[in-house]
Amino acid sequence: MRINRLAILTLSAAALLTTAQTRAADWPGFLGPNHDGCSADKGLLKQWPKEGPALLWKNEAVGPGWSSVAVINGCVYTTGNEGENQMLICLDAATGKEKWRAAQGPKSSNGYSGARATPTVDGDRIYLTGGDGLMTCQSAADGKILWKKNLQADLGGKVGGWQYAESVLILGKLAVFTPGGDHAVVALDKMTGDPVWKSDKPATAGYSSCLPITLNGSTIIVNGTQSGLLAVDAKTGKEIYRHPFADGNVANCPTPAYSDGYLFWAVGYGKGGICLKVSHTAGNWKFEEAWTTRDFECHPGNYVVAQGCVYGKGKGGLVCADLKTGAKKWNEQTNAGQVCWADGMLYSLSDAGGKISLVAPTAESDRVKGSFQVAGSGNSWSHPVVLNGRLYVRYDTNLYCFDVKAK
Repeated sequence: MRINRLAILTLSAAALLTTAQTRAADWPGFLGPNHDGCSADKGLLKQWPKEGPALLWKNEAVGPGWSSVAVINGCVYTTGNEGENQMLICLDAATGKEKWRAAQGPKSSNGYSGARATPTVDGDRIYLTGGDGLMTCQSAADGKILWKKNLQADLGGKVGGWQYAESVLILGKLAVFTPGGDHAVVALDKMTGDPVWKSDKPATAGYSSCLPITLNGSTIIVNGTQSGLLAVDAKTGKEIYRHPFADGNVANCPTPAYSDGYLFWAVGYGKGGICLKVSHTAGNWKFEEAWTTRDFECHPGNYVVAQGCVYGKGKGGLVCADLKTGAKKWNEQTNAGQVCWADGMLYSLSDAGGKISLVAPTAESDRVKGSFQVAGSGNSWSHPVVLNGRLYVRYDTNLYCFDVKAK
């Protein structure tokens, strides 16, 4: 009896360990769990077949928009317009079939009315902004609105002419975002929506999302705005740094990227990019200009930082530059726009036309290891996501899921 009991306990422990080791990873919101567009996936294809990787499923009814996806707990969350509303949509991750949809608020009244922001999933709640400035906290079970705030009417927000596109940052007990106005960045209690702090300096909100940076036990929140690049204290909201780069630009869209002590931000309309060396010692934050560049042309696309390099959209294609010096390493004449990093490879979705390419960044030549096109029309501004051996690509009203695991 003792032997049987021991055997059962041993088997139970082994089963628990196996479950923990094989449990699917999560992608809880825009640019993933680390806000950097980098996936921890391994064992992926290094070359695509001529026709592209195998299609697992396709959902053709998510509605117009450029929202990316959050993938968590067997569900895929995204947004899309239906009639005059922006909808929060939940799909089954295994099949792509819709589980539910719920109105988040009115669709953007701007000429670019497609759904913009990617949902942020935190436990049993989802946080989302709409183009006209409605921010909601909704149930992850059915989309029911638990609380809401109007970034302009309630918080005095001020945004550029293309309205809001920001994905909410959840940081501990806080829901953080950039309404703009007299208090550029605001933190609310994520459970109640009550204000916790407001930053003390004004700015006009842009179209990127907040990025947390922690050094030596202290955290700041960085974002690019129409008034430049700014950083505020995560506990108080006090502004501790601002750089006027791209102040007053037509539209500043990409979210800043941080790695290994360097903060990079690049935008479009000929402005290029800037990289700052960031340090925090004895309670003081320091920002030193490391380099600037005209090699990057990121509108609205993004960039990722991996293996000591920045990869993103440049003039005529995809650009690679050294993170610490800005030295350009290569320029690949391929479609470029929104990029994701996984298993040493780049996944690049063009700004228009829905063409996605697999790029080997360390190759000396012939870096493109496959490309294919998905159906849709207009601008393909959504960010691709690679998670659990699957590639998620959204274009127009369609959401695709491909198998990119190595066989």
